[in-house]
Amino acid sequence: MRLVAEFTTEPFVGEGTAPAHATETLHVVEESGLACEFGPLGTSMAGEDDALLPVLGRVLSTALAHGATRVSLQVERVDD
Repeated sequence: MRLVAEFTTEPFVGEGTAPAHATETLHVVEESGLACEFGPLGTSMAGEDDALLPVLGRVLSTALAHGATRVSLQVERVDD
């Protein structure tokens, strides 16, 4: 099944360079090969469940290891 996930890492730091917890999680998603978009309020990614779900675990551990105090996550099933 196809999924779309969006996550936000906190704390927000305002304008300027994105914090490590945001940029490092982006690298995790990019390295996975999943389609992704990085924005000022979060990162979204899309793919089949068997590819996307394992990446979410790596995203969470990477965010927390790089200073995130909270990770908000939404996952949506997309019917084709």
